Amino acid sequence: MQAPTGPALRDIVVVGGGTAGWMTAAALAKVLKCGRGPDGPTGPYRISVVESDEIGIVGVGEATIPMIQLYNRVLEIDENEFMRRTQATFKLGIEFVDWGRIGERYMHGFGRFGQDLATVGFDQYWQKMHRAGLAGDLEQYSINRRAALAGKFMRADPKMGNSPLAEIAHAFHFDASLYARYLRDYAEQRGVTRHEGRIVDVLLRAADGHIDSVRLADGRSIGGQLFIDCSGFRGLLIEQALKTGYEDWSHWLPCDRALAVPSEALAEPPPYTRASAHGAGWQWRIPLQHRTGNGHVYASAHLGDDEAAAILLRHLEGRALAEPRLLKFVTGMRRLAWNRNCIAIGLSGGFIEPLESTSIHLIQSTIARLLTFFPDREFRSTDIAEFNRQTRFEFERIRDFLILHYHLTERDDTPFWRQCRTMTIPEALQHKLELYRSCGRIFRDNNELFAEVGWLQVMHGQGLRPAGHHPLADLIPEAETAEYLDGIRGVIAQCVDIMPTHADYIRQHCLAPTTDRMPENVR
Repeated sequence: MQAPTGPALRDIVVVGGGTAGWMTAAALAKVLKCGRGPDGPTGPYRISVVESDEIGIVGVGEATIPMIQLYNRVLEIDENEFMRRTQATFKLGIEFVDWGRIGERYMHGFGRFGQDLATVGFDQYWQKMHRAGLAGDLEQYSINRRAALAGKFMRADPKMGNSPLAEIAHAFHFDASLYARYLRDYAEQRGVTRHEGRIVDVLLRAADGHIDSVRLADGRSIGGQLFIDCSGFRGLLIEQALKTGYEDWSHWLPCDRALAVPSEALAEPPPYTRASAHGAGWQWRIPLQHRTGNGHVYASAHLGDDEAAAILLRHLEGRALAEPRLLKFVTGMRRLAWNRNCIAIGLSGGFIEPLESTSIHLIQSTIARLLTFFPDREFRSTDIAEFNRQTRFEFERIRDFLILHYHLTERDDTPFWRQCRTMTIPEALQHKLELYRSCGRIFRDNNELFAEVGWLQVMHGQGLRPAGHHPLADLIPEAETAEYLDGIRGVIAQCVDIMPTHADYIRQHCLAPTTDRMPENVR
């Protein structure tokens, strides 16, 4: 990162703690070379986090995607220590149950599929042979999917060369409250100052409407040049103070409530998240070391809260450890993620339901974008406009991927699913579906988050079949293509056979200390 060329700002104020606030503070402290000496914080920037113990944290069990490993590498986090501190387990993908049809399931696994053969991608050779009844299901060509369903896990081993064992892609399940606590310790050790207190007023500068300071209930005033809003759904700075506006996407993603409850830990936690569709939404299962995180995401227009809670509790795989906690939300995003001298990160910037575990990633990517466009005191409009353009693109492409799960279904057993399957969808998503229906073509738009293999798994998993395949796949004789696919399938099966179980791997490398005391958020 280049040093600012204009008048440097010095004071950065993060409003709100939780996952978003402490991820932001920890990353900024590391990258901006902050520290703590005998006389207090050191370095060119002062970072403050304003957090109130009176305000609860939304986070429950959290599931992530593999990009979080980049964040950990930047912060030089030891993965085993991080997992012990957050009661984490590994994640190889997400299993979807009853989405395309009741009784069917598939997995969106991380990582690549197959191996390159010739002119076109693996998926085109597989499409050709699958249509002819000469190839197995997609999961047979993915080490992540095969290992997940077998309850196996190991980290990728680069020394394995061209073996699938070198290509395992993993993410994590962890306790969100423990994760915030872990990152708070990290940030405070590097000079970040935490101010406990409830904000009662936000003071704007008369000259330009920028935020000047926040005032706490005890009378203290905390000023800065750059303010980062991590205050959650309420958007204390970005919305309540700056009136930025919110774009509502509930006509595409109609779920607007979630009930969350922890349950007893599974004896053998599986290395994947499960998303099970119900009559008016879906239920998550996130296995941690010390408990299981569960939640029911649903549309209140189709289902009452009491009935939603009953469905959630009825489908738990162990004893509930608390009463279900209700969360209300509107899927969408702020019209501007960066407004004047304020940047919204996390729920204050928008909310896309957790179907594909993108919440943590959106925090991480917004932090990265902030560092790319890190301002001086001039807050140049061209930089802010580009930051907002890139943020919107990312949100909208993730939104479209989630709409795909709801719209691409054959379910018509409830009004909710009939609404989803018949709704008008965004033009960009419609274009992707038409391309796939034609010849199975999938194109990644400008490095959007979900790559071709992710779209392939969801479209195929929910019943969409192309009319044909890429004609260049016919350059390879059918017998040679069959041998190629059989070889991939056999090698992956052998690799999975030698992998340890997920539970054994955790016990050997990153088992959390035994404790009888549950975290605050599950009491």
